[in-house]
Amino acid sequence: MSRTATVTRTTGETDIRIELDLDGTGASDISTGVGFFDHMLTALSRHSLIDMTVRCKGDTWVDDHHTVEDVGIAMGQALRIALGDKVGIRRFGDVCVPLDEALILASVDISGRGELYWDVPITAQKVGTFDTELGHEFFCGFARDAGITLHLRELCGENAHHILEATFKSCARALRAAVEPDPRVSGVPSTKGVL
Repeated sequence: MSRTATVTRTTGETDIRIELDLDGTGASDISTGVGFFDHMLTALSRHSLIDMTVRCKGDTWVDDHHTVEDVGIAMGQALRIALGDKVGIRRFGDVCVPLDEALILASVDISGRGELYWDVPITAQKVGTFDTELGHEFFCGFARDAGITLHLRELCGENAHHILEATFKSCARALRAAVEPDPRVSGVPSTKGVL
């Protein structure tokens, strides 16, 4: 069974196409018009082993908000579609990922209940030209539309680039574990029988 999805999303603010393959090798082809965000999505793909093609043309002359948030929404929709009926997945994944002084905890439940629980304080407002608050916006849209419970927590950190990059990488590693097929699981990993 192919665990892939293609999602297009067009609004007055963005025009997006996302392709995902959950059983990939971490190959990516990312172009959103926001350099730092492309770097983060490349890391997300690489460390989750989810192949991703992301194309976005957004109103970046306004700012990067619509692009980052809408890519999160479309990527979440693609993940939900690629997961299909969720039969045989591990469902849960958690990890702590360091990047120099930053240490980020990520915990994922492919629950069907999309919610982000964010405790990642970043004192700097920018990494280059990227608004650091947009990290929250991406993960909020992603978790909600993917239907996953996602906890992200900063255990320590000072450098905003390190904190954000460790956040994307920790989410990636937790996702990798959660979406992975488990040969010991029969059916959907829930006492309810559905996720």
